[in-house]
Amino acid sequence: MNMLTKAAIGLALSGLAASAGAETIGSVDTVFKLIGPDHKVVVEVFDDPRVGGVSCYLSRARTGGIKGAIGIAEDKANASVACRQVGAVVFKGKLPRQEEVFSERASILFKHVRVVRMVDSKRNALVYLVYSDRLIEGSPQNSVTAVPVPANLPIPLK
Repeated sequence: MNMLTKAAIGLALSGLAASAGAETIGSVDTVFKLIGPDHKVVVEVFDDPRVGGVSCYLSRARTGGIKGAIGIAEDKANASVACRQVGAVVFKGKLPRQEEVFSERASILFKHVRVVRMVDSKRNALVYLVYSDRLIEGSPQNSVTAVPVPANLPIPLK
């Protein structure tokens, strides 16, 4: 295999790893279901793909029952996000002012939970917003958190 082919495969695999989704930290049951899994609130974590040292914790509803077990349930739009500095902040290139950093489906079709990173240059902070959208009509329910960037480290913008 030549060097160019190896680099292309490496890039493809790193893209797959980045889109692999969040890691589940734990969950609590909210409604007992006789058949199928219970309704839950799940806590997950993902690392900002372009800002090393920042992790985001996401809590959201998961629908259980028969529909949840076979993957056709529509999860509620309730979600919360808390992003924190967990190590040295390292920028992996220039950041756009606004960028989606996480997306996962919340129903079999058309509904997603999304996390968008926004840059607050004036306060040298990264702001993260979680919301749910749907093809026709999304939900106004949302949650926001911010991570202050050390004063001696300006945020590189595109």
